Amino acid sequence: MQNKSGSKVYEILSSLNRIKWLAAGKSVLCGLAAGLLVVLFRLGMGFGIEKAGQIYAFIRQHPLAVLPWLALIGVAGWAIARLVKYEPMASGSGIPQVEGMVIHGLKIKCWSVLAVRFLAGILSSFFGLSLGREGPSIQIGAAGSQAIAKKTSKNKLEENTLITAGAAAGLATAFNAPLSGVVFALEEVHRSFSALILITATTASLTADVVATLVFGLTPILSFTQTPQLPTTLYLWLLPLGILSGVIGSLTNKSLLGFQSLYNKIPAKLRPGVALLIALPFGLFLPQVLGGGANLIDSAEIARSGILFLLFLLAAKLLFTCTSFGSGIPGGIFLPILSIGALLGSAVGLVAVQLGMPSSYISDFAVCGMAGALSSSVKAPVTSILLTAEMTGSLVHLFPVAACSFIALLISDLLKTTPIYEALLERMMSEDGTQHTNHNHKHAGIVEIPVESGSLIEGKRLSEVELPGGMLIVGIHRGETDIVPNGDTVIKPGDYLTVLSSEHSFKTVNSKMRDFCHNKI
Repeated sequence: MQNKSGSKVYEILSSLNRIKWLAAGKSVLCGLAAGLLVVLFRLGMGFGIEKAGQIYAFIRQHPLAVLPWLALIGVAGWAIARLVKYEPMASGSGIPQVEGMVIHGLKIKCWSVLAVRFLAGILSSFFGLSLGREGPSIQIGAAGSQAIAKKTSKNKLEENTLITAGAAAGLATAFNAPLSGVVFALEEVHRSFSALILITATTASLTADVVATLVFGLTPILSFTQTPQLPTTLYLWLLPLGILSGVIGSLTNKSLLGFQSLYNKIPAKLRPGVALLIALPFGLFLPQVLGGGANLIDSAEIARSGILFLLFLLAAKLLFTCTSFGSGIPGGIFLPILSIGALLGSAVGLVAVQLGMPSSYISDFAVCGMAGALSSSVKAPVTSILLTAEMTGSLVHLFPVAACSFIALLISDLLKTTPIYEALLERMMSEDGTQHTNHNHKHAGIVEIPVESGSLIEGKRLSEVELPGGMLIVGIHRGETDIVPNGDTVIKPGDYLTVLSSEHSFKTVNSKMRDFCHNKI
């Protein structure tokens, strides 16, 4: 009987190895799908933002044109509200939804998500809302991969892996930054290192990047033209810059969540229209803040404006982003956060110039401010560091960017700031309850969870671990060795636990095991 049980365990472990390489092959298809979909989305959003600027310029010259524009705001607001009501999982950023799918087993309809993301996202872009396309691109990549996974995957582990790979490919296509896509999948979506996620996310991201490169060329979406290496004599400035970017990242989080709460007091069918109406004065009188913020980052790099005007743009961008995002209109906050950080870094750089720093280093401050604000808000410092490196096309800023990112992260922790996507996911789960949760995974079967140092389960014998019902640890991958555990097997940090779950308990198993194995003492 014991031999049969051991044989079954070895069969499961060997199937995991097959899953890894099969998933790697399928991730090529996911990367191709994500690349094509996100390229189309980028083109549509870019066209919409360009036209928004032209429309507002026309209204400034012909004031009476504001009347038909107000009528269009009413129609578009109604249409977007209907689309969001039809598919609530396509509202907002898209990143919390992806994390909910992978971690909590949220049930999301991939085809309706894709339809609403494209229709509502591109429609809203014609009004110049301060929303990025990076979060939506991540969900679009994940949804495209979900459609492929449902046709090709035989278990929930492989399906989640392909969805994560698609999310990574979505970010890679949005920013022309494949390495950032890989790290984002590991650091933000799964918040742990997994060889399976690494190989599939890398394959999908590189495939998607090839597609993006064929359409948009080799230049990154946020390409800095002048970023000389920051001399060590100026490193002292990284301390105030890191502190300030940590504060602005935390303030951004609190403001986004606060405005979302304010919008919840307005009937859902009116929220998109209110956001589109608020966009009108920004478009007429401060067109610099329209769209995600790539143009603001370009101006922050050059920093020809004065300090006060940069701070004014920062405040306006933050306010406009909050009023746009809080409405629930499909759109992201990734790029707006980067633009806010760039404006802050440029303003600090201008202060340093007045104290004797050459103006050529202002762009370095802008890059560091971007990384610091993103690290503080999202709490994914490695992604923030690597993303800025890929955007500038150089690693010469690695130490200043890393220093600023971790100082900002420290400040964010001291201010007890919850990572923005985690906070948004918690709100979404609490508001919707479990109605979107898939409790009946046909192939829930196998879950692979890494053990972090300092976690509840570290150092314990398997017999000492009180596991939730409906699950069994059947294998441990330690280094290059696969172990068939027994009651006396000691669990060590860095182990990968292979957990066998019953079909009806995937959500509970995945959530509970993450609490056990991650650093939640």
